[in-house]
Amino acid sequence: MKIGILCGGGDCPGLNAVIRGAVKTLAQTDTVVYGFLSGYKGLLEGDYIELTRDAVRGILPKGGTILSTTNRDNPFHYGVEENGETVYKDVSDELIAKAAELGIDCLIVIGGDGTMAITHELALKGLNVVGVPKTIDNDLSATDRTFGFETAVNTATDAIDKLHTTAESHHRVMVLEVMGRDAGFIALYAGIAGGADVILIPEIPFTIRGVLQKIEGRKKRGSAFSIVVVAEGAKIDGKKVLSGANEGNIINPEKLGGIGNAIAAALHEQGGLETRCTVLGHLQRGGTPAPFDRILATRYGVAAAKAALAGERDVLVCLRNDKIEAVPIIDSIRVLKSVDPDGELVADAMAVGISFGREEE
Repeated sequence: MKIGILCGGGDCPGLNAVIRGAVKTLAQTDTVVYGFLSGYKGLLEGDYIELTRDAVRGILPKGGTILSTTNRDNPFHYGVEENGETVYKDVSDELIAKAAELGIDCLIVIGGDGTMAITHELALKGLNVVGVPKTIDNDLSATDRTFGFETAVNTATDAIDKLHTTAESHHRVMVLEVMGRDAGFIALYAGIAGGADVILIPEIPFTIRGVLQKIEGRKKRGSAFSIVVVAEGAKIDGKKVLSGANEGNIINPEKLGGIGNAIAAALHEQGGLETRCTVLGHLQRGGTPAPFDRILATRYGVAAAKAALAGERDVLVCLRNDKIEAVPIIDSIRVLKSVDPDGELVADAMAVGISFGREEE
C-alpha cells in the first residue's frame, strides 16, 4: 500500500507525535508512506518526502510539524496566478487525479473543523481519507478532546500565573486575551486553573458593567487587583472584534483579535481603572507538547494508521470515554462544539467566585 499524510490549518503542539505514531505503526507493514508538504498544496503539486522510521526519529517532543502546514490552500478555492493576478479556482479534480497518479491508497489528514470540512468533500468525490482531530480550540464535536488543547491551556495558565504577580504589585487590572475562535474552552480551563476573577467567552453574553461589578466587589473586600481572561471570539454588544481578514481563507475569513485591548480600554473609560492587556497569540500554538498531548497524539496516529490499513474511509479517529474510535467525519463538523453555559464546569467556576461578566440583579 501507499499511504499519504498531510497537515492542514494552523500548527498545533503534537502534530509531529501524530506523524510519528502513524509512521512507526505503518513501518511494521509493507507500506510506503508519503508526507505531503504544506497541506493539500503539497499533494496537488507532488511535493512530498518519504516518511520512514529514520525520518520521524526524535520528533516526538518537537512543536510544529516536519511537514509544514497552511490554512489557505483549499482545493475548492485555490489561488492561482493569471495575468499577474490571483484568481480562485476549484482544483479538487486535479488533486484527486494527482493522488491516483501517485498511487495513494489512503490519505491521513490531520486538521481542525475547516480542514475536516474540506476533507469530507474530497471523500464524497472519491478520495480515500482518514481524519485526525487537531486544534488547540477543542471545538470538534465528535471527540472528547483534540490534541494540542492541553498544551495551549498550560501555556495560558502559566501566563495568568505570571500576570498575578505584576497585577498585585501595581494594583492593576490585567486582561489576558487567549485563542479559541468561537469556542471558549481555552479561556474557561486556563481561567479556572489560573485563578482568574473574570472569564469572558463567546457562549456567555457579558457587559462591561457586569465586569466592573465584579472588580468593584473585589475592591470592597480588600483585593486591589483583578485578572480578566477573555477568549478572542467573545463579543462586545453582540459583535466580534476583528483585526482584519484572512485573505484566501473561505473557512475562517475573519481574523479575530483586539477584544483584549477593547475590554481594557472600556474598563479604563467606564471605571477609571488602571488596566493593561496581554495578547498571548501564537505562543499558545508553539513549543513542546505537554505529555498528555504527546500520548493522545500518538494514540491518534496509531489509530489513523490502523484505520487506513483496515480500509476505513471518510472517518475521523476520536477520543470517547478514554477510548479511540472511528466515526464519520461529517459527525465532527455538523455542529461546532462549544462551552455549555449551563454546564457543570461553568457552575463550578461560579461557585468559587469567578464572574462571567453578567450583571447582578
